[in-house]
Amino acid sequence: MTDNPPIEHPVWLTTGDFTQADEPFALFAGWLKEATASESRDPNAMAVATVDADGLPDVRMVLMKGFDRNGFVFYTNMESTKGHQLAEAPRAALLFHWKTLNRQVRVRGPAEVVTEAEADAYFASRARLSRIGAWASKQSQPLESRLAFEKAVALYTAKFGTGTIPRPPHWSGFRIIPHEIEFWADRPFRLHDRIVFRRERPGEPWTRTRLYP
Repeated sequence: MTDNPPIEHPVWLTTGDFTQADEPFALFAGWLKEATASESRDPNAMAVATVDADGLPDVRMVLMKGFDRNGFVFYTNMESTKGHQLAEAPRAALLFHWKTLNRQVRVRGPAEVVTEAEADAYFASRARLSRIGAWASKQSQPLESRLAFEKAVALYTAKFGTGTIPRPPHWSGFRIIPHEIEFWADRPFRLHDRIVFRRERPGEPWTRTRLYP
């Protein structure tokens, strides 16, 4: 990730009234921290929605691998369906849903490819077999059999031996730069709390609007 001032946790994060937050990133950081403590698996899981060439929405679950005031980052095979869709229409919507907390966060905005240095650093941090899998998998393409995939894994395992596994040229990440972030929290009798932060472009001040549930 790029260098940014740390996201602090203001007092209002502990008051219980998140609708008084004046900017979204600290609020998201606080909610993610709580989700990390309460969710049994993958508190960083998020749905990523894109559109195809015909404008038909497409959605799938991925793992967020970092966020800061520049946006939310995930990594993928750039030749996958979502990779092609984001290359052709570089904008996306994200959804975090934390069932244990009865909360969700929605994000919308343009997408950009992360820097080479960011992609290299994250790829190097992955488990060795995951790095081999990135070479072996032709993500989103037809697979004739499980055996064919296992043979490809074996081929790249032998190719790289015990040495360094470089990042494949077709593997990188996307950063979704939020223009809109909405926070939703469950309340009894469906009288939920919702606030949305909006801005026209990065670096501009956020506006905050409370919404009917």
